[in-house]
Amino acid sequence: MPQPPHLEIGIIVRRTIFFVLSLATSIVAASLMAQVMSANGLSLIGLAVLVLFVASFTWLAQSFWTAVMGFVVRVIGGDPVGLHVTPEQPLRERTAVVMPIYNEDTERVAAGLDSLLAGLADTGMGEHFDVFILSDTTKDAIGARELEAVAALRTAHPGPSRLYYRRRERNIGRKAGNIEDFVRRWGSAYAHMLVLDADSVMSGKTIVRLAQLMEAHPDSGIIQTVAMPVNRETPFARILQFASRLYGPVTSSGLAFWTSRTGNYYGHNAIIRLTAFAENCGLPVLPGAAPLGGEILSHDFVEAALMRRAGYKVFIVPELDGSYEEMPANLIDYAKRDRRWCQGNMQHGRLLGVEGLSMISRLHLFMGVTSYLTSPLWLLLLICSTADAMQRAIVGTVYFKPGFNLFPTWPVATDFQIGLLLAITLASLFLPKVMGLLLVVFSSRARRSYGGLWRLLASVLLETVFSTLLAPVMMLFQTLFVVSTLIGRSVSWDAQPRDDRGLSWREGIVRHVGQSIFGLIWAGAVLWVAPDFFWWLTPVIFGLLLAIPLSVWSSRSALGLWLKRHGLFLTPEETDPPVELRRLREAEARGGWTPGAKPAVATPLVPPEAGLEMHAMQWPDEQPREAALASGG
Repeated sequence: MPQPPHLEIGIIVRRTIFFVLSLATSIVAASLMAQVMSANGLSLIGLAVLVLFVASFTWLAQSFWTAVMGFVVRVIGGDPVGLHVTPEQPLRERTAVVMPIYNEDTERVAAGLDSLLAGLADTGMGEHFDVFILSDTTKDAIGARELEAVAALRTAHPGPSRLYYRRRERNIGRKAGNIEDFVRRWGSAYAHMLVLDADSVMSGKTIVRLAQLMEAHPDSGIIQTVAMPVNRETPFARILQFASRLYGPVTSSGLAFWTSRTGNYYGHNAIIRLTAFAENCGLPVLPGAAPLGGEILSHDFVEAALMRRAGYKVFIVPELDGSYEEMPANLIDYAKRDRRWCQGNMQHGRLLGVEGLSMISRLHLFMGVTSYLTSPLWLLLLICSTADAMQRAIVGTVYFKPGFNLFPTWPVATDFQIGLLLAITLASLFLPKVMGLLLVVFSSRARRSYGGLWRLLASVLLETVFSTLLAPVMMLFQTLFVVSTLIGRSVSWDAQPRDDRGLSWREGIVRHVGQSIFGLIWAGAVLWVAPDFFWWLTPVIFGLLLAIPLSVWSSRSALGLWLKRHGLFLTPEETDPPVELRRLREAEARGGWTPGAKPAVATPLVPPEAGLEMHAMQWPDEQPREAALASGG
């Protein structure tokens, strides 16, 4: 469906404004930094500081302007040219809701599906949806419990949505291969598939709305919701849930605003047009060995780029609520997940030159790579800044340069430039938080959903302190992940812990002692040589020195529940839980299903096959894809 000319122009204008503002902010910051570094002579270390600062600040500038645009969109009530649909629109086509699982907590999976099936029945349109559990489970004991869960769910929800279960004998291609297997076997029976993760929760109303949007916009290939994290009780998870809920809307709305029809796909809680996916989104096997070669780990960004290359639109709809997920409960499990994402995103660098990709799709892939490269760049910037400060402290002020000097060279003061640069940097870091807060504080109903004004403000203050201390710890983790990937160390793919797992002091010490020792040596060297510079580094130094207790204490559910009782880090999903989350908790309380249920034999576990042929993007000189996947890439 061709885009109306005025909408095409509007999209170009909004993107131009975004890129011009981001570039202008980066240029101003770079100019101020250049003046500061060159005022009294620019050394090689100073030049390195300047280059690294510009690279780091460019990322910060685009994040800032994305938030600003999202704030404006939220204030005016939504994007006027975003996706819209009449809720009463009837459905004509069928959608498969697919949940790939891999050695998961079966009770939690069953509880989520119990809530989902009940929600679909409530909409009155459940007959348009079938639900597939796509198991890649390798442990027979878990597989047996999955069959029990399917039997119980079928008994509890006899209709109108049908529940099917398939367990693969060989999990070739991991999650992407699991989805591909579904498409090849049953894809032609459905117009769309809605992809969920094992910890996803979605309201029936939201699922129906996504299907309505797909039918109303036949040129759309992927429509992605923004999943809010919920249900964890540790301080670490509660703080991140609170931050995502409060600050996330401005960022997601801003991203949807300037990307428009070339949005991204995050791998779950999104609906996909099946024929378009089968014809265009088969993944290549990258030449060479893992971690940068072989199977593509982070398939979602690539599939969005391939969908756009085929001419289909990819939308993000942040205003559509009722989409949830769960997150790791502690810093170590969070970092382990981040390690997998790092390797997957680093692979995307090899796809930037693929023929036919749109400029925005290439930008999405590039941003995925640079999101992890910013950590080693930030570390190098801090190290070079420390070296520059120590060098200046040792050498001191040089009034007479080598050779004849008629007059001394007086130091050039740059207090104004330093103050202005600091103000711009702090504004870029913290104004997005302020904008998210402002969307809440002027509404009495919204304030109550976060526990009231004073508890909300206290939560924001504590979250800011926590995220400031956490940032240098994640910087070192992500730097290690990038280096490990570049030197050829591949990550293993295991089931993600999905409970409120607390860390022992032993695990905290083992994981963080190197970071704390590094911070201690760094602090001691700066205090000895350049004590004035130490105060600029205190957020980084304190974060590293406190890494062990910060990680352990923030994993304690008892402390998280204490914070909850005192009204800190509350979210609207806790103060007024939607029906889908209430159903989830009720199902979890009763164990997901009644143990001992027998697999139903009257209804087949899988429907008759009606598949689509998957067409993979071919890599030059690529070996046949099936053979490559079967051999591990």
